[in-house]
Amino acid sequence: MMKMKTTRKKTMNVFGIGCDIIEVERIQKAIESQGKPFLDRLFTPQEQAYCTRFKNSYSRFAGRFAAKEAIVKALKCGIGEKISWLDIDIISPENESPEVVLTPQALQTFPNIKIHLSISHTEIYALAFATVLTND
Repeated sequence: MMKMKTTRKKTMNVFGIGCDIIEVERIQKAIESQGKPFLDRLFTPQEQAYCTRFKNSYSRFAGRFAAKEAIVKALKCGIGEKISWLDIDIISPENESPEVVLTPQALQTFPNIKIHLSISHTEIYALAFATVLTND
């Protein structure tokens, strides 16, 4: 009898789940009144470049805002000491689901995690769900 060599996949466990919804108009008003300083405080240059490619960039910015809020809820920490707005970069590969890229500093705080993210938006609302998985 021949033995087959098998490899075990690492099992990941759910660390947290987060959800957020925001009115697009709230983000629109903040951008219109505060301008570039607001964008630079909350969104990475890559996120800004992505969102401004679209006719209605406000819904895209609102989606990323909701995504970051959902992520910090799933990480159980909120924005503050452990992670900042700019530590989270939401990228959108061509024709693929959005992906989360954390800065090296954030990865030191939250090692061994994988974040799954879903964003949806209309002209009125933006909604995001995040699931954080860990192999610890």
